[in-house]
Amino acid sequence: MTGILDELRRFAYITRGVAWRSIHNTIVNPAILLPSIIFPLFFLIAFAGGLSRIADVPNFSYKPGYTAFQFVFVFLQSAAFGGVFTGFAVARDFDSGFARRLLLSAPRRSGIIAGYTIGALLRWALTGTIVTVAALIGGMNVDGNGVQLTGLIGLGVILNLVAALWGCGLAMFLRTEQAGALIQMPVFVLLFLAPVYVPLKLLTGWIHAVASANPVTAVLEAGRGLLAGSPVKVAIAFVALAAAAAIFAAFARRGLTSAERAG
Repeated sequence: MTGILDELRRFAYITRGVAWRSIHNTIVNPAILLPSIIFPLFFLIAFAGGLSRIADVPNFSYKPGYTAFQFVFVFLQSAAFGGVFTGFAVARDFDSGFARRLLLSAPRRSGIIAGYTIGALLRWALTGTIVTVAALIGGMNVDGNGVQLTGLIGLGVILNLVAALWGCGLAMFLRTEQAGALIQMPVFVLLFLAPVYVPLKLLTGWIHAVASANPVTAVLEAGRGLLAGSPVKVAIAFVALAAAAAIFAAFARRGLTSAERAG
């Protein structure tokens, strides 16, 4: 029992240290903090404001309105990219040599992954709050109850975790900032091949076929349903995200093992 408690203490120590460093670096470095806030706000203004006339399209029946429709996408997008940015941070740490020193000194190295993912979640908590306040100031209608809104937040939390594990894993495999584009691109493509501007039923042609097969579509539709107070595909979305989290947790652990072997 004592050995298990010692392992848990080591794990918690490393996790706390890496998470704190991640948050501290974000707060004191405007070059990291500002883009994570400005980009989601830009997308919210550009999509919800500039494209608001799309709500007048026949058969666009999302009750809370177009601002709420786009808010869910921007909210979940900010969660995903909050996780992806963690991959960038891991890659920078390898380029600077800090990650290698951390691997040598950490008594429980799996805490490194946990620390980076917790840091990603805490950073996104700030971004998600700012985006939500901005949408409410912009007149967003919210028809969901407390439980349903908690479900929407839960989708964002798990999506952030999935993206962070993906980013951490790939950054640890490649161990260079040049991996940034490779970390970001798959997430970007998946997000924008989902029903971003109109509901799935209004898409046509190849984009409808791709969006129908895209797992992000279920997550978006679940989030929009929860905000509207009319839940749809919630179980599918959570199961898909949980499965992705399990897969990418194993992927991140393999990346850590690869980094350990490389020294």
